Amino acid sequence: MLRVTACTNQKGGVGKTTTVVNLAAYLALSGISTLVIDLDPQGNATSGLGVDRRLLDRSIYEVLIDRVPIGDVTLRTQLEGLDVVPSSPSLSGAEIELVGMAARERRLAACLSELDGAYERVFIDCPPSLGLLTVNALTAADGVLIPIQTEYYALEGLSQLVNTIRMVRAGLNPRLEIEGVLLTMYDGRTNLSVQVAAEVRRHMNGTVFDTVVPRSVRLSEAPSHGLPIALYDPTSRGARAYGELAEEVVSRG
Repeated sequence: MLRVTACTNQKGGVGKTTTVVNLAAYLALSGISTLVIDLDPQGNATSGLGVDRRLLDRSIYEVLIDRVPIGDVTLRTQLEGLDVVPSSPSLSGAEIELVGMAARERRLAACLSELDGAYERVFIDCPPSLGLLTVNALTAADGVLIPIQTEYYALEGLSQLVNTIRMVRAGLNPRLEIEGVLLTMYDGRTNLSVQVAAEVRRHMNGTVFDTVVPRSVRLSEAPSHGLPIALYDPTSRGARAYGELAEEVVSRG
């Protein structure tokens, strides 16, 4: 049965795209057919999976705005079992265009209904905001994965995100749940990372994954080569962390 996960945090630079690309890659490697939907106008998940956005004719924008079938814009990646629905710069105008449309919050959910058993998992890389694109992702999703950087101000804005999730659950998508909180950019040598990790675990009450993603130069380098870390440097600390996260995600169901 298809499970859709929205990866979101309105703070930028917390590891959303890194998490989507690499978690999806490890799930595909384990034999789980996986689709990444790049809903961020910046398109980093698209390029991080080796797709040149300059060569695209269509993207998730045409799916949302023009009702182009999602299968018509889906692309294969270098990993068997991992496909991507790319983003494009035109997506930055979609927030405004969606405002006047009927059922504007459910456009993505309607598109996903066309997948018809093609995938077991779908991951949506959301923009760093709580606008209509993110609301579309939350309305279409079964669960939310929230990456949190283990830095000062990590919890800033988290209550706003949790409130948004509650509102979407109450008004648009009663099945929506917090699938898990992921601690990213962790540096165990610093008291700050240790303290922030402990505070997030206390604040989020059992939803935090055991896996912690460390700061990693190799994780930062991989997107510039258009590769997930599983292909770029499978022996690195970052690769091991995302491999462990994939196992944890599967075990949670």
